[in-house]
Amino acid sequence: MSFFQVDDLPRLELFPKALSGIVQGEHLMLSFLELAPGCRIPEHSHPHEQAGLVLSGRLRFRIGEEERVSGPGDAFLVPPNVVHEGDVVGDEACRVLDVFSPPREDYADRYNRYTETSQETRWR
Repeated sequence: MSFFQVDDLPRLELFPKALSGIVQGEHLMLSFLELAPGCRIPEHSHPHEQAGLVLSGRLRFRIGEEERVSGPGDAFLVPPNVVHEGDVVGDEACRVLDVFSPPREDYADRYNRYTETSQETRWR
């Protein structure tokens, strides 16, 4: 499939108050995050390069030793294996587009189990 409607993607809870719809290619992954007010992205790192774009709301984000509050139109880069964390600022939900390269296997595995083939699936 080459085209997607973001609002129609199945949502997977990555951690409390954080839902993600995923689109995955061979060499990259898009994760459309919906972060509820009060959402906390726990400190973590991974071997994947990550880029992000805040679509709406505000996000306090720390990458390594650098921290800032980002809003709509602000983008960020997280190099592989760099510790990062964040939380939603204020009472408004935050939407973020994350891009990973290579695709995160842990997300893909959880997402594939979440969206298992059902009897309603139609094959062509």
